[in-house]
Amino acid sequence: MIANFTFNDQSVFEDDYLYFYDMLLTPERSQHQVELICRLLDIQVGMTILDLACGHGRIANRLAARGYNVTGLDITAFFLEKARQDAASNGVKVEYLQGDMRSLPFSDRFNCIINCFTAFGYFDDNENRSVLTEAYRALKVGGKLLIDIQNFSRVLQEFTPELITEREGNYMLGRSRYDALTNRIYTERIIIRDGQVRRGQYFVRNFTFPEIRDWLLQTGFSEVEGYGYDGEPFALDSRRMILVASK
Repeated sequence: MIANFTFNDQSVFEDDYLYFYDMLLTPERSQHQVELICRLLDIQVGMTILDLACGHGRIANRLAARGYNVTGLDITAFFLEKARQDAASNGVKVEYLQGDMRSLPFSDRFNCIINCFTAFGYFDDNENRSVLTEAYRALKVGGKLLIDIQNFSRVLQEFTPELITEREGNYMLGRSRYDALTNRIYTERIIIRDGQVRRGQYFVRNFTFPEIRDWLLQTGFSEVEGYGYDGEPFALDSRRMILVASK
């Protein structure tokens, strides 16, 4: 599977993604994440925030509802349109931009940058490092970058080569393989929905805390802290790995 693997983001990040992941990304979970982000970054009124790989705006719009100055950037036009619609229906203002996180149109602009729900690790290692470099450049002096990704030790403990998700008689099948040479998990996704079959492929690069901490320090960040899902100090069995890097 790996030799012929092609990551086509347009076949992965679309309506089927929102349809099935809606069961996981509940309003309660999103609210929990927003509250944790505000606490870990000590966000104050007047600060500027970039939601990097903002998706359909579930975090950005909630931050904007609290009165913060928020920009959302994503490469997927479909997600951005959903984000704008949600913002309009909830009466909040977010600047949504289509763009690539490997090449950001900002310098010294934001107090905080957030990257949530494992939206880091979709490229080769040089390009993954460029994402960190671009985020560093986009931050003001004293700014902070928050990255929320999978805890690799939990991934290995709970790794399931095949996973089936059902909703309303429709199915999402995930067939995954872990490659120890690249520390990536390669996944083929098969959607069976409303009588139609669609396929997509993607991979995610996994990290231990010391590895990604060192990447951030090498990028220029002065300090990196690690937390778990509830903001507790990061540990081997934490549900998530949340990094906060200070410029």
